[in-house]
Amino acid sequence: MSNPVLVCALRRINAFKVLADALKRLTQCREKPSRSGSLLQTVMALTPEVTFRQAIFFFTETDFVTEYAYRLLESICFSYLAGESQRCHAESLFTYLQTGAQILCTVLLIKPGAWSHSLARILRKLDLEKFSVVGMKHINLEPDVALGLLSSEVKQDPAVLEAHCTYLTSGTALVLCLQRPNAVKKLIDLLGPEDPKLAQALDPFLWRAQYGISTVQNGLYG
Repeated sequence: MSNPVLVCALRRINAFKVLADALKRLTQCREKPSRSGSLLQTVMALTPEVTFRQAIFFFTETDFVTEYAYRLLESICFSYLAGESQRCHAESLFTYLQTGAQILCTVLLIKPGAWSHSLARILRKLDLEKFSVVGMKHINLEPDVALGLLSSEVKQDPAVLEAHCTYLTSGTALVLCLQRPNAVKKLIDLLGPEDPKLAQALDPFLWRAQYGISTVQNGLYG
């Protein structure tokens, strides 16, 4: 009680691991005492349940609104000034702490030639990672659709761009709509780098390391 403390409520994807790594680096940088003789000392919540129990010690429901709700409130204020009348419910972050991770959808496109040989194994991997398949469709990609899947870096090189478009439109692709908590980031993490050789060097169990041949024929798009 001799000195004040700073209490922060933080929010981001993969928050607990990222914060733990950041605090570890900060502690290493502050191994030598400062002029006041104090070291960096922190207490970190390790789970959503602990976070909820600790947060209610310091904050009230009115202290928190989500970023979406904040922007919505700004929009409502603007509409009110413009003479319109709207009402909304600003959902508290406490609600998110209690309900847990939100179920999200993402898309996995298995490129021509890859799904016909590896579909059973890919579906098995999706099941092990707790993905639910809520949509599945065979499709022959049109050039304009294939173009929309490519990054700005690929589009800067005409030869590379042509190689990607030619491959994507060379046969039937399989599109899956997947659902699970934190689905978008989870899928991207599982796929790994777009270059299968780089993915192989990082982790041979990354999906592009297993099903990719080259940066063009890398098996999967997420």
